Amino acid sequence: MRIGFLGLGKMGTPMALRLLAAGHELSVWNRTEGRTKPLLREGAIAAATPAEAELGADAVITMLFDDAAHEEVLFGANGLMDALEPGALHISCSTISVALSERLTKEHARRGIEFVAAPVFGRPNVAEEGRLWIVVAGADEAIARARPLLEPLSRGISVVGAEPRQAHAVKLGGNFLISTMIHSLAESFVYAESQGIDPEAFLETVNSALFQSPFYAAYGKVMLHPPEHPGATIDLGAKDLRLLRQAAAAANARLSLADSLAEIFAEAQRSGLAGEDWAVGQYRMAQRRGLF
Repeated sequence: MRIGFLGLGKMGTPMALRLLAAGHELSVWNRTEGRTKPLLREGAIAAATPAEAELGADAVITMLFDDAAHEEVLFGANGLMDALEPGALHISCSTISVALSERLTKEHARRGIEFVAAPVFGRPNVAEEGRLWIVVAGADEAIARARPLLEPLSRGISVVGAEPRQAHAVKLGGNFLISTMIHSLAESFVYAESQGIDPEAFLETVNSALFQSPFYAAYGKVMLHPPEHPGATIDLGAKDLRLLRQAAAAANARLSLADSLAEIFAEAQRSGLAGEDWAVGQYRMAQRRGLF
């Protein structure tokens, strides 16, 4: 299939490369031009604008950073929305607000364009391996069209509803769980250190005895052995937590743990940890707050 792919950041680039490896033709665009080079070397075609990436495409995939990027890329000059023809398919793999997802659903419906929400769980190395877990919501027919493009990227797909907003809500809820897991693990490491216990021995013991979770093992390793290049950052975690709290507030739901974590993220950003790896930054905050 011919695909327009918009957004070649840490996640978008390995996802696009997986699609090329699966035999699809890609027209790619990114706000930072240099990001397209790895894709061009593998046979992708560079588009000069978001609108141009759509020309002749069977589907367009967006993997953009936040709501503001969507406003610019979809609705700005030479934006995607005005280029999409009735019957086109747009797959949003980004993590965005529930409010924006609702707006996009209405806008696509008004224009006769099929819209599928397909946000992904996984860090860049997981995207490189084609082992993301993808959360999908939309009309059955649209999901059926999207599935052949999502399968080369994933180890599994969960269809969670007919309304695209539901997939974006699940992604925010999942990221909230990751943040809470990381912070509880970080404070547990601080506790272990205060008792003269090696955090790695603590992690291996409790994970074997209680959770048997690859997430605890993977994030614990990141926290104790920080990577040279961060995956998701504290800024990204703070953004997703803000979107979760906004969605909850709009539905008259109060999440007290999310409120507390938001204060910790804000303190981390003020402390100069905004660009740190999400897990590493939370561990450092737990150490700063917990060791006297």
